Parts: sequence; C-alpha cells; structure tokens
Amino acid sequence: MSPVKYLILVKHSLPEILEDVSAREWHLSEEGQGLAHELAGKLLIYLPEIIVSSIEPKARETAAILAEDLGLEFHKIENLHEHDRSGLPFYSKDEFQNLVREFFDKPDELVFGNETANAALTRFRQAVDDVLNSHPNKVVVLVAHGTVIALYVSWLTGCDGFALWKELGLPSFVVLDIQSKILINTENLI
Repeated sequence: MSPVKYLILVKHSLPEILEDVSAREWHLSEEGQGLAHELAGKLLIYLPEIIVSSIEPKARETAAILAEDLGLEFHKIENLHEHDRSGLPFYSKDEFQNLVREFFDKPDELVFGNETANAALTRFRQAVDDVLNSHPNKVVVLVAHGTVIALYVSWLTGCDGFALWKELGLPSFVVLDIQSKILINTENLI
C-alpha cells in the first residue's frame, strides 16, 4: 500500500428513514444535509485532498456536500457500500443492535443479510486499498457506512468494532494513520 498522510473514514450524514424502502436507497434528510455542511468545517483541519464515496445515495449526497464546501473533487466507487442487507425487513432499534452485535461476534457466520462480517471487511478493504494506491501521499476522505467503517478500523487498529459502531453518529468520522495502524481521532456531530 502506498503511504498516505491520513485516511479519514466518514459515516454518511442523517438519512430520511423510510421503513418501506431499502436502507441502500435512502437519501439524506434536510437535517442530514445541514449536518454534512457542518461536517465539512470539522474536516478542514486535516487538509483533505480528495473525497471518494460509496455509491449509496446517502453517502454520495454527503460526499457531494463535502466536496462542494471544501472545493474538492469527489468520485464514487463500487465496494464501499454497507454490509449487504438487501431484502431484509425493517428492524426495531433493539433488534437491529442485537443482530449487529452478533455480526461482530461471529465474523465467519452469516448472521443476517447477504454477507458475513469477514466478507464485508474483505470487500471494503480491497476498495480502500485501491483508493489509497490511486492517490498516494494524499489525505483521503472516504464517505461510507458505519458497519464497514467499524469492521475496517477494528481490523486495522484492534479496537472493539461493535463499540466503535455504536459510537459512530450520523454523521461522524474517524481519522487513521494507516502506516502506524493508529486511530487518531473519532468525531461525531450527533
């Protein structure tokens, strides 16, 4: 992997939650749009140089706002999407949290959705590696999703992935030193 200054993983901003629409198709809420503008200000101190996002609407829309506010280009790419949960029903907060805990606890088992934790991590890691290799020595901002971000940070740093997942707000971000495998900062707007 090429050296980078920082890798900043952004969890998309607050979507408009529609129980009868797949989460993969959710767009940012009006409040989420405002929070994405606030997030741009928080990222300034890291001097971001490029923004890359998941193809999911809530991530793309977050990235577009960040790019506009920061005067940067952004690209959307495959394989930065959330753990594949397509076709699943809408769960209550408690049900969903219990499933995600089990997902992190049993990374080789298909707990829910269409991929295991390890499969989601492998997919996401390859996408991150591809981005970093395409933008060496840049401060890269990747706009993605909570579960895959927590899986990646846990893999890289050894932190508790489920605890990080619970901590990440909408929006939020983590700043990583890839070379040293250190989590530098976590910041939540909500």
